[in-house]
Amino acid sequence: MSSPRFYCPSPLSANQTLPLPDALTHHAVRVLRLKNNTSIVLFDGSGGQYDAILDIDGKQACAHLGDKNPVERELPGTITLVQGLASGDKMDWIIEKAVELGVHRIVPIAARRSVLQLSGPRLEKRVQHWEKIVQSASEQCGRNRLAHVTAPVTLAEFFNREPTSLTLLCHPEAPTTLAQALADNPSTAISILVGPEGGWSDEELLTAEKNGATRIAFGPRVLRTETAGVAMVAAISALQGWN
Repeated sequence: MSSPRFYCPSPLSANQTLPLPDALTHHAVRVLRLKNNTSIVLFDGSGGQYDAILDIDGKQACAHLGDKNPVERELPGTITLVQGLASGDKMDWIIEKAVELGVHRIVPIAARRSVLQLSGPRLEKRVQHWEKIVQSASEQCGRNRLAHVTAPVTLAEFFNREPTSLTLLCHPEAPTTLAQALADNPSTAISILVGPEGGWSDEELLTAEKNGATRIAFGPRVLRTETAGVAMVAAISALQGWN
C-alpha cells in the first residue's frame, strides 16, 4: 500500500524536520487518523517529492524528510483547458478531472451564456476553493507540480494575454475532427476551448476565429460542458502519445 501523499505549501528540502501546517496536521491526524512514525510523502508543488516520517506530539505534528525523489508525472506537452464557467458543482468536477488527466492550466471563462457569475469576495473565495481542489487532486493522482487555475476572464481577455499556440474550439457542427486538427498542426502546447452550458455566443465564436482558433467536432454526439473538456484531454493525450 502506498504512503499517504500531502501537499505542503512551504518549500521543502532534503533531510529537514518540518513543522506541519495546522490544516495538514488536522487532515493527517484527525481525518485520516494516521499514527506516530507513519511513512508519508510530501511535495510542495515545484517538482519532486520527499519520503517522510510523521512525528505527532499532542495536537502538533512535524515530518522528518529524507532525500528528494525527483519523480515527475507531467505530460510531455502542455494542455490548457479554457473552460466556460459552468454552474453548480460542475466546475469543481471539471477542475479535479483535468488535474488527474495532466492539464497544465485551467482558465475559467466568464462567457456570455455562463449561468454562474462571480465577482468581488465571492470570486476570491471561489478561486481559493478551486486551488484547494487542484491540491487535493494532485495528492490523489501523484502529480508533484500543481496545475495553475486562474481567475475568470472573458474570452477576449484570454486571447489578449496568451502566446500563440494550437487552439481548438469544441463545436458540434465543425467540419474538422480532433485527429485531423492535431495531424495538420503538430504542437506540444495546446489550448482547448469549451463553452458553458448554453454554448459560445456568436460574438465569442468570432473572437476565437479572429485569434486563430480551429473549430473541431468530437464525435457525432453533443457532449455536456463538464464532459467535453476532459474527454478531449484524454483523446489528445492518446493521439499525441503523451502517456
